[in-house]
Amino acid sequence: MGRQVALAATGVVAREAGLTVARQDGNAVDVAVAAALAAMACEPGIVSLLAGAFVNVWPVDAPPEVIDGNVEMPGRGLAREAFGRGVREVRMDYGAGVVMYGGHGATATPGAVPTMGTAMDRHGSMPWNAVVSPAAGACRAGYPIGAASARYLGFTSGPLFGADPAGSAVVTRPDGTALRAGDLSRNLDLADVLDALAEEGPQLFTTGSVGRAITADMAAHDGLVTDADLAAYAPVVREPVMRDLGAWSLAINPPPSVGGPMLAVMLGELARRGDRWSWTDVIDVQRRVLAYRHAVHDFSVDLAVDGHALLASVERYGLPGLPTSSSTAHLSATDSDGLACAITVSSGYLSGVATPGTGLLHNNALGEPELNRLGLHAVPPGTRLASNMAPTTGRTRDGRALAIGSPGADRITTALMQVLGRDCILGMPLAEAILAPRAHVSHLADGTPVVDTEPSEGIAAAVAELGLTAREHGPLDMFFGGVGAAYRTASGQVGADGDPRREAAVGAAGT
Repeated sequence: MGRQVALAATGVVAREAGLTVARQDGNAVDVAVAAALAAMACEPGIVSLLAGAFVNVWPVDAPPEVIDGNVEMPGRGLAREAFGRGVREVRMDYGAGVVMYGGHGATATPGAVPTMGTAMDRHGSMPWNAVVSPAAGACRAGYPIGAASARYLGFTSGPLFGADPAGSAVVTRPDGTALRAGDLSRNLDLADVLDALAEEGPQLFTTGSVGRAITADMAAHDGLVTDADLAAYAPVVREPVMRDLGAWSLAINPPPSVGGPMLAVMLGELARRGDRWSWTDVIDVQRRVLAYRHAVHDFSVDLAVDGHALLASVERYGLPGLPTSSSTAHLSATDSDGLACAITVSSGYLSGVATPGTGLLHNNALGEPELNRLGLHAVPPGTRLASNMAPTTGRTRDGRALAIGSPGADRITTALMQVLGRDCILGMPLAEAILAPRAHVSHLADGTPVVDTEPSEGIAAAVAELGLTAREHGPLDMFFGGVGAAYRTASGQVGADGDPRREAAVGAAGT
């Protein structure tokens, strides 16, 4: 038997794209990139190819690394009066109610496609066109709309996408109604773009014809993304934050990411409590770490400096030394050689617009209030924006390997904290750790903590013990993320586990 690869994806199209590459002898990075490209192409409303991304890779014989492909503040070369325009407020009944901004002016400089190219250049074993072609084929043949996309588009197809004919065409049926779960949708314009991407490479989206089409559309509608922004964009290879958790050494997304440092601190605090940590510990750690984020990181003017300061403070003093002050997709792949790759991509809530003739939906990273606490268009062009994304890889001395992550905005870190805490510290099987009930501490605008929970007597007792307020959701609620993990056992077998909260699609294949 040749190389085998296990994959955890958030949709069947992404899973099949990745496994197609696995059957061609692709490694874990090839498979994860193919799956990520298919997810961005075929999960409209959830994510798009004009997204931000982080790729966490732990090679078999080299240290782990994180390729930072997050979105940037655009606007290089524009006059000051260009900023603060091109956006419109959108109110939706999604979740507990969402107020955000759409329009061309809500779009940040995307980095996902260049980052997939960098991951392939550094760690892939297949030709670039081999990992792009499954997504192109799905866009041309038709892809089924998943329940998560359908649920979101039911809220947004009118208020968010209705103002832009090109954007609306991607997310609606021919009669103009929202796409529903199980509908077979096609995006022929995007299929043509992906064919060109397979042939020309990622520069198509930066200095190539697609990049020029994007910036022309932006200029015509008060958007900020310019030719200079796309030409200057470069993925950044970073050294991950390392944490030991039980027998596992974990590599976590470093600053300027916000999600990675928060996850690292939470896991470190669980590790301090040993194998007897309780729901009271989980909620208390979340409350204190996320209060720090709410007070400091959400208003940071230098996320890298503040992120490293947080990590240094916790290393020196422990958690008591701290001041007490949505749309994503995740792919995990691990192969029988031991290579692990975790990719998280995000387009925010999407901006509701698409560049005509391309089928490409734009992100709205500048229009998400929780990622722009300093104000609309407030940071200098070229600044990497805040991100909750926290793709993680892990390894043990006996040869086990892990790739894990989750979508879910600020619930990414708390979901991963609980799953990794159960699996790595308590020794709970990964599938059981994913299915177990979850809690998440939210902070209201005035800083008051509120605990969102799935049904659990243990969580309810801990909330009461800490004197907090709870908001109970249903069991296995999509609010709490959608953890996907792929792993290699010490004997070289591979497998994957997914989360029913978010349409788990897992499988394994090889040569």
